[in-house]
Amino acid sequence: MTKSSYYRAAFAVALGAALFLLLGIGALGVIGDGGRPDLLYLVVVAVGVVLALASRLRPAGMALALAATALGTLLVGIVAVATGLHEGGSALDVIMLSTMYAALFGASAWLFRRAAGGTRAGAA
Repeated sequence: MTKSSYYRAAFAVALGAALFLLLGIGALGVIGDGGRPDLLYLVVVAVGVVLALASRLRPAGMALALAATALGTLLVGIVAVATGLHEGGSALDVIMLSTMYAALFGASAWLFRRAAGGTRAGAA
């Protein structure tokens, strides 16, 4: 794959994950029965958008923005369960959904890293 192919794939995964998260929040809610705690996920996505724009949509900056979004998404789920915000819902469901969304954002970050030409030391 070319760098531009990685970039397009990464952008599609990021956009898809964000839309999937927004639809999940709107339809059923992720934390409990929905409501205010779910707005924390929107804050994470908004911060990711701001970081992406600050990086001028360059692949290396986008990789960091999406990695931060993945971490933030996971932290929202952990904090929601730890503080009891998940009332009316299963703690396991909140953790699993947060992990799923974080994995999608993380996959996008990895693809952006590939688009930037970054590889691990010793990798082919």
